[in-house]
Amino acid sequence: MYYLYHIPGKKIGVTRNLKNRVTLIQGYKEGEYEVLEQSEDIDYISDREIELQTSYGYKKDLKLYKNLFNKMKINVTEQTSTFPMPVNKLKGRLQDNIGLKWQHPEFGTFEVTKDNIPWIMANVKTSMFDNERSYIYNKAFYEAFYNPLHTPQIYIKYIMFDKIREWATDKGIYNHGNSNTQYLKLMEEAGELAQALINKDKPEIQDAIGDMIVVLTSIANFENLKIEECIESAYKVISKRTGKMINGTFVKDAD
Repeated sequence: MYYLYHIPGKKIGVTRNLKNRVTLIQGYKEGEYEVLEQSEDIDYISDREIELQTSYGYKKDLKLYKNLFNKMKINVTEQTSTFPMPVNKLKGRLQDNIGLKWQHPEFGTFEVTKDNIPWIMANVKTSMFDNERSYIYNKAFYEAFYNPLHTPQIYIKYIMFDKIREWATDKGIYNHGNSNTQYLKLMEEAGELAQALINKDKPEIQDAIGDMIVVLTSIANFENLKIEECIESAYKVISKRTGKMINGTFVKDAD
């Protein structure tokens, strides 16, 4: 079944899985969107989507829904796997190509799955040769999901950072704010965390930590960074540090 859904003021789209496409990926709960029509006829629903996008005054899709399901051709080299679209269009195409497999001469078979899409989106880079293409490093992908000597790293929670960025975009934070205003917000939240710690108020501690992560995600975005990359970069540094505990604080050895 194909569902023609409407997010008021935002878009009209088509999906076969409302929960996955609209709720999990785009962050809209039931009641925040409506199903306009549903049909098992992909030709009808594809034409109807364009008609309704026009009548509601939304930007029309460049391709009919039915024409989006040609399997991606992934270009594989020793170092990278390259996708034939830019980063901002990759997530949707990956969702439409779950189950797609490609072969690497050393690491074997790779596959697009719902569990590794968040990792791909957190680690994908824009091609330096073509802005309309994007790529991931094969060894990193292998180590995260396929190396039998390692426990697979499940990056499904990284999708939450995408939801935070989508929320900030919808609220106008990225259009009207900046790093400085967000830093002031961070200090405000840090003060609330301090008060919650003094009061030993666990719900408020959790709330303050969450709010600080939201603000840090926005600061990173303003600086053209991804918070996921900041976290990974920091861990790579601290994982190699040596030092000792002094008065309840880890003090690193001098370089």
